[in-house]
Amino acid sequence: MKRTTLGLALVFSAALAVILVAQSRTPNGGVPKFQVEPGWAKVPNNWQFGQVASVGIDEKDHVWVLQRPDTLAPEEKPRAAPPLVEFDANGNFVQAWGGPGAGYEWPKSEHGVYIDPKGFVWIGGNDKVDNQILKFTKAGKFVMQIGHAGKSKGNADTENLKQPADTFIHAKTNELFVADGYGNRRIIVFDADTGKFKRMWGAFGNVPTDAAPNPANPDEGDKGPSQFVQPVHAARVSNDGMVYVSDRGGKRVQVFTLDGKYVNQTFIGRECHAPDCGNGSTAASTAFSTDPMQKFLYVGNRSQAKVMVFERKKLELLDTFGKWGSAPGDFGTLHHMAADSKGNLYVTEVTPLKPENRRVQKFKLIGMSK
Repeated sequence: MKRTTLGLALVFSAALAVILVAQSRTPNGGVPKFQVEPGWAKVPNNWQFGQVASVGIDEKDHVWVLQRPDTLAPEEKPRAAPPLVEFDANGNFVQAWGGPGAGYEWPKSEHGVYIDPKGFVWIGGNDKVDNQILKFTKAGKFVMQIGHAGKSKGNADTENLKQPADTFIHAKTNELFVADGYGNRRIIVFDADTGKFKRMWGAFGNVPTDAAPNPANPDEGDKGPSQFVQPVHAARVSNDGMVYVSDRGGKRVQVFTLDGKYVNQTFIGRECHAPDCGNGSTAASTAFSTDPMQKFLYVGNRSQAKVMVFERKKLELLDTFGKWGSAPGDFGTLHHMAADSKGNLYVTEVTPLKPENRRVQKFKLIGMSK
């Protein structure tokens, strides 16, 4: 009996050790930790990137990089890469395409790229005449355009955008959420197949307006301005149907239901003021951890040059990484980011005149720590 009891105790201890190790590798076991992979993207043909505006991840964990060829210096333009470049998960080049073509209006200033659950590629721009978003196949075949260049009538316009910053599709409802964005101050929702308008809202679920300008001091008051402070830079929808909006100018992330009911917000670097702290805007983009519960929310903080790690539902800040600089792991003008299925993060930069900061960086998830 004693030997049996001892044996059971050893088995139990071993099982408990396995459980504890497993927990240490899951979101319940600590905070995600990342390590930069220098030189991850293998850019072919001696191509040169301009400002790297955005990054999207598809179902194969291929990484789609949207960059701005027109931001290159004259001597660099002969080596300009196409606007959209696809890499596989190991950073190997797959294909590239993009630019003006028949039947659609390519944006003058490329801004956001998103690969939806059905494999379509969505692209928007932030030039003052970029009042449209485009839908393509992965091979670059044009599918649909919502809005038309130079046609926006403002925040009440349900047919046109106004410098849309970012897109995201909620697969369960097949709805396209647009952070619209630089010229407007709203989230607007369309049917992803037909482009039909469904609904829209502003900060705190308010009706978005044109009349009131951005406040001189967006940091006034306990809750901040009653409207988004341009640019409204990104929108992401979690698995449990919550919409996370990056109000970059308002230095906050606001959370809504799918119907636009305000739920909560957290301020991002509210102490950051221009010119001592970049341009004073912070919440540039968000991404979710890729565990089923999406326990963690990652926020790209533009002017403070770091990625912030939050407990998603509580909006509790847990950790940060990054600083201003050009070395691997540093950030210039941090812009957009996305996560792949393994939990790795990809972050883009749009620093003008500095080739070393016109890049997409891969941050590999290396485990969890308390």
